[in-house]
Amino acid sequence: MDNKEIQNEILKIKERNKRVELDKAWETSLTRKICICILTYIVVVIYSTVINKTSSIWLSSLVPVIGFTLSTLSLKLVRNIWEKNKK
Repeated sequence: MDNKEIQNEILKIKERNKRVELDKAWETSLTRKICICILTYIVVVIYSTVINKTSSIWLSSLVPVIGFTLSTLSLKLVRNIWEKNKK
């Protein structure tokens, strides 16, 4: 490897490290935790209202699954905003 290739590899590693650090900061951020709590709560309220007349354990067990799934899907937008403010 020549000097230019080594420099390119170092730049790639530095860029990757920045992405990894940003991912780690997002995973541990208070913003992410609060959003998951709020979105899960909203899903639970809506879902509980819909199945109010049913007492099936199978339907009730879907609440955390739906809450988690919707929160992870919608967090992409929140993360993009969070990243812009982080830079």
